[in-house]
Amino acid sequence: MQKTKKSMMKRFKVTSNGKLIHRSPGTRHLLRHKTTRQQHACGKDKILASGMAARVMKCIAVGL
Repeated sequence: MQKTKKSMMKRFKVTSNGKLIHRSPGTRHLLRHKTTRQQHACGKDKILASGMAARVMKCIAVGL
């Protein structure tokens, strides 16, 4: 039986509808050259695309 990938569990959260939420990258450093709109958008969580979500669920779903 395959083990759950703990690094994936830390990066993604499964919603009640079964969708995956992840943090936007690019919020830690090099913010001077990014616009205010980009910085504001990176602060919000995003829903993962369905094609990529299927691959991530294979790594996560073992422990659920």
